[in-house]
Amino acid sequence: MQRIISGIQQFLRYLLSGGVILITVTVISLALANSSWGVEYREIFEKHFGFEMGVVHLNESIAHWINDGLMAVFFLLVGLEIKRELLVGELSSRSKSMLPIIAAVGGMLIPALIYNCFNAGTNTSHGWGVPMATDIAFALAILAMVGDKVPIGLKIFLTAVAIIDDLGAVLVIAFFYTSDLNFNYLLIALIPILFLLFLNRTLNKNLTFYVIAGIVLWYCILKSGVHATIAGVVLALFIPLNISKIEIDVNKVSPLERLEHCLHGVVNFVILPLFALANTAIVIEGNILSKLTAGLSLGVMFGLFIGKPLGITFFSWIAVKAKISSLPTSVTWRHILGAGVLGGIGFTMSIFISMLAFKHPEQQDLSKIAILIASVFSGSVGFVLIKRIKVE
Repeated sequence: MQRIISGIQQFLRYLLSGGVILITVTVISLALANSSWGVEYREIFEKHFGFEMGVVHLNESIAHWINDGLMAVFFLLVGLEIKRELLVGELSSRSKSMLPIIAAVGGMLIPALIYNCFNAGTNTSHGWGVPMATDIAFALAILAMVGDKVPIGLKIFLTAVAIIDDLGAVLVIAFFYTSDLNFNYLLIALIPILFLLFLNRTLNKNLTFYVIAGIVLWYCILKSGVHATIAGVVLALFIPLNISKIEIDVNKVSPLERLEHCLHGVVNFVILPLFALANTAIVIEGNILSKLTAGLSLGVMFGLFIGKPLGITFFSWIAVKAKISSLPTSVTWRHILGAGVLGGIGFTMSIFISMLAFKHPEQQDLSKIAILIASVFSGSVGFVLIKRIKVE
């Protein structure tokens, strides 16, 4: 148990500093995109590079390498966190998991419904997945900024909700934002999957073998038409945790824990900042701002800022009133509302889904601006709400 608590504390420290970096690079990216160097800056991410090696052919833009390649590593970390929570964390038993699971479901359904109210029957109706997502890094970083007096139960609750939310985002991407499937590559992908299964069943702890198989799997998934980042989640499912052998001795740390520890710094300080630089280079023009009253932007903003806290709080209330679960120790309904508001910070995950949902650059930019506005409001209001609870 101590290992789990210390892992959560280390996770929050990474997120706090990583969140500051993300905010900084986002401001820099927006400033550069709207400066006299804006065209040159955006063109950097459109440059192509790659290689050919036998039947392997890769030649993508820098933006695609970041979004399809590096973000697969981000989703690998997400998958590792999901697996750990399911096996030894807050989702490992029915009594501990029901509240965050039900809350997360509400936090995905209500934003999607609100978006649909603004966009039903239009050419932007397929963007309903955008406001469903929560940026776990920013949400928990804001919570960490409130201070140490925040109940540990609230931190664990928000962590579990965000992780389930990530799982929901992965499923949405896999089932609703995948097209033009190449079944030949999907069949070939079974080879590295079977190899990973063999490694897992034999309790092989050499991460090199897993990584090599994961790279092959990533290439097959990329060429199959399914979004390549799904490969990261699939790989995570096969990394051994060895629950029965968890010990304080650092030499007996499981492969999953070792990989998760290694990836936290890379993801928070390298991959996510690069993602922000590549995907927030938005040119803010008069005609874009005038369209913030369009159904797309209103659906995203209201879905995140209103839908998230409404869904998380209302569904949590239903779970408690129905005696399916109970509030964590020292956590009040005002805490749950504050956590719900923080859930409205979409940023990384919402921007990622928006690029899959919308193919037109103007729709992508409009969606990103709406996400940024909603995330700023959600982060600010959520911080104030929880901060006031702490001092009262």
